[in-house]
Amino acid sequence: MTRATHGAIAVAALFAWGGAIGGAQKYEPLADSIRLSLATAVSDRAPPVFRFQRAEDGHRWTFEMSKRLARRIPDRARRIALLKTVQYEATRAGLDPQLVLGVIEVESAFRKYAASSAGARGYMQVMPFWTKLLKRSRDNLFHLRTNIRYGCVILRHYLDIEKGDYFRALGRYNGSLGQAPYPNKVLRAWRGRWHYDGPRN
Repeated sequence: MTRATHGAIAVAALFAWGGAIGGAQKYEPLADSIRLSLATAVSDRAPPVFRFQRAEDGHRWTFEMSKRLARRIPDRARRIALLKTVQYEATRAGLDPQLVLGVIEVESAFRKYAASSAGARGYMQVMPFWTKLLKRSRDNLFHLRTNIRYGCVILRHYLDIEKGDYFRALGRYNGSLGQAPYPNKVLRAWRGRWHYDGPRN
């Protein structure tokens, strides 16, 4: 087999494996003030750190979530990197980290390079139009932290629009506002598989 053939097969396999079942956010014109606020939230590059009041709370949360995630992401280093990023970015955006894990499960099944037929990318299936809208066209939406940050900022934006209504905010996030299947899947995952009673921040 030639190197070119081998490369073509590898690329085809990547896209076959990376296909996502999630939908896609829909482009909506934003007021300048909102666009600036979102761009500012995305551009902050402070290093991700666990945001817990006590170190032991962070250890407990990480241990529990890592155990649940092990089947989907066998590599421990990758698993911890994802959990650290999710916990930091979700808390920073005022979201429950377990909700974000539920979104990732439904959107991409925890596949970093997932790509939907609509063009949504990465763990949280972020649409590329967001990078242009926020004037950050060089941002790589397959990059772990970039993807999770965009996803959390966007979900927070929709949650604010819907005044805390998770069902409607999730519908907006997925581009399926008014339809029940997607929000219900995420809510079941959040309140079921990713439910956690211990300290969260």
